[in-house]
Amino acid sequence: MATRKQELLDALIAYLVKHGLADLSLRPMAAEAGTSARLLIFHFGSKEQLLAEVLAEMHGRLQRSFGALLAAEPKPRKVPLLRAFWDWATAGENYDYHRLLYQLQLLAAQNPKVYGRYLKQNSLTWLELIQPVLPKAQQTPGFATLYGAVFDGLFIELMSTGDRRRVNAALEEFIALAGTHAAMDSSDKRPAPRRLSSRRSR
Repeated sequence: MATRKQELLDALIAYLVKHGLADLSLRPMAAEAGTSARLLIFHFGSKEQLLAEVLAEMHGRLQRSFGALLAAEPKPRKVPLLRAFWDWATAGENYDYHRLLYQLQLLAAQNPKVYGRYLKQNSLTWLELIQPVLPKAQQTPGFATLYGAVFDGLFIELMSTGDRRRVNAALEEFIALAGTHAAMDSSDKRPAPRRLSSRRSR
């Protein structure tokens, strides 16, 4: 059975998905959640702590959804994993949910003293999820960070411009580049690095 605090978290996330971050006053949030601003402070301690817990809860839900997507994917995959996750994340209500998540994350990044611990933990959790499902040659923290950063950057670009066609094309370019790198690395046919000649040109 959900605790009262968990019920409030669910209601607050629904409120923010609906209204966005334009008005972060506790009073209207509390009214729609069926409580009072005083009781929100009782449960969460402060508005900043409330937003931190909303951010952590949303990341947790997203990470569980990513895990479920991995489990449901056929093997071998018919669609690149990044493309499957992108299509899911940008469809219908999922887009609204993710847009709020990124708005909260950008807001949190402006106050690392309060939110830094949550942001760092969420980043590490994402790396742990992404790295094992990459092509074997790319299962490194660096590549996991790159994949996550590309997704983040493209989603923020989509939020900012609404240019879905261009952003989707950019995603396909990255998928192609990543696939080419993985194929070259697995076949060990990468070009050897060029060496500087010891002779002077005449």
